[in-house]
Amino acid sequence: MAYVVTQNCCNDATCVAVCPVDCIHPTPAEREYTRTEMLYIDPGTCIDCGACSDVCPVDAIVPGDAPAPDIDRYREINAEYFQRNPRSAPPGAHVQPLPLTLATTGVTDPPALRVAIVGSGPSAFYAAEELLARRDIAAEVTMFERLPVAGGLVRFGVAPDHWHTKTVDRVFNRTARRDGFTFHLGVEVGRDVTLDEVLAHHHAVIHASGASGDRRLGIPGEDLPGSYAAREFVAWYNGHPDHAERTFDLSARRAVVVGNGNVALDVARILVSDVKTLRRTDIADHALAVLADSRVEEVVVLGRRGPEHAACTTPELLALGSLPGIDVLVDGPVTAGPDAPAKLRILAEYARREATPGNKRIVLRFGTSPREVLGAGRAESLLVAHGDTVDRIECGLILRAVGYRGLPIDGLPFDEAAGTVANAGGRVALPDTGETVRGHYVAGWIKRGATGVIGTNRYCAAETVEALLADHRAGLLAAPTAAAADLAALVRERRPDALGGADWRAIDRFERERGREEGRPRIKIVDARQAAVVAGAAAR
Repeated sequence: MAYVVTQNCCNDATCVAVCPVDCIHPTPAEREYTRTEMLYIDPGTCIDCGACSDVCPVDAIVPGDAPAPDIDRYREINAEYFQRNPRSAPPGAHVQPLPLTLATTGVTDPPALRVAIVGSGPSAFYAAEELLARRDIAAEVTMFERLPVAGGLVRFGVAPDHWHTKTVDRVFNRTARRDGFTFHLGVEVGRDVTLDEVLAHHHAVIHASGASGDRRLGIPGEDLPGSYAAREFVAWYNGHPDHAERTFDLSARRAVVVGNGNVALDVARILVSDVKTLRRTDIADHALAVLADSRVEEVVVLGRRGPEHAACTTPELLALGSLPGIDVLVDGPVTAGPDAPAKLRILAEYARREATPGNKRIVLRFGTSPREVLGAGRAESLLVAHGDTVDRIECGLILRAVGYRGLPIDGLPFDEAAGTVANAGGRVALPDTGETVRGHYVAGWIKRGATGVIGTNRYCAAETVEALLADHRAGLLAAPTAAAADLAALVRERRPDALGGADWRAIDRFERERGREEGRPRIKIVDARQAAVVAGAAAR
């Protein structure tokens, strides 16, 4: 039976390259790729070879008759994509592209290229792999991460109950073991070493710092205690060191999430999930303790527009409906015919459901806009508008999940409207003149905004690296004025407690070993001092 792409799809398209019959779409070369929720396998073309399943970094591709959750729905979803997007080219043999290492061989004396990467999330590691896998350059990559642990979005953004998605870190771990890769953890560019100092030791700097800010609602009362950005809540339960000491009051029966994208569904699901389920994940221990005492029974998820415009992806919405002990309901009718998109049909199904006595609830409300957070000293309710009707939702916690945004980087032009560093195809550029800032590049969310999924960063990073390489070939990059050894000495002088790649691997092993003892993927270290102790013990 034809293979099927399921919920975990990260869109990194490794599967596309190995498919012998070109049956996985959209490909990165197709316009639809940048906005697709997931990749799809054409059941009429698939020859059941399993090559795609073998290379999938998150185990998202399974045989169509596998005993996987919602497998029947995913067969329909995969087939439906090709019904709505028929292929213009006839099916046939697919010439698989050569791996980058082989495609770039043959250069007898490859030129040296030293690149610093600021950040350690998916775009950072994909950029590092693009550089280090090549054989037409002698690349050296120095990665800076201000935290004592690496991972970025994978570690601190992906929900703890999405463990398969987190396994993409295996790809990044392989990159970190490549010759020419150097890690500086616990080192903040701009605080411990200046950006000019970093550039002096490299030909170029790729900024891959992600989006650590959030978009606001712009309504009165938004900053009352009890009203927070979903980003903060996500960072808290995922064990981000900057947010480990945060407190969230979960004593009220109802919480409200503003926004209905994947982050909104994540926080809603975590708020009402059974603690026994969460104990099998890598959720931070401090969050687990608070959630164990939570009184939240209902989460209302608000969307400004109608159900046909729900921002979440179809796989996330589908998975939400099969959680044990949790009712997923829609407030109001949803009309969806047999030819409607799968997402709308799922919402119509949820709209027909009845509440189960004793179950917790996630209630999706559409066409509803927040007007004001009300409360005496803290958030107690949210005033909302639904058409001409104004309603008041009593609640004790309000989380706004209306988008992440990047923060400015000192010395680089910033686009306030987009929340990104101003750039052209990854080259940092002045917005008024288009003139590039020599030696500076961006990748990931700080480049394009908080859009796409993990794998989207692979091709975003590849575009940036290609621009950097073109500039290097054209002689547009200044040669480093100091040696790599000088940089290592500078880091030791400024941050004697900085950690390296071996330290990170020791921390990773320690977390996984502790997790295995309790039947969990890992137990995260959230304190920098403990991370240093673990790394030091492993080094002795």
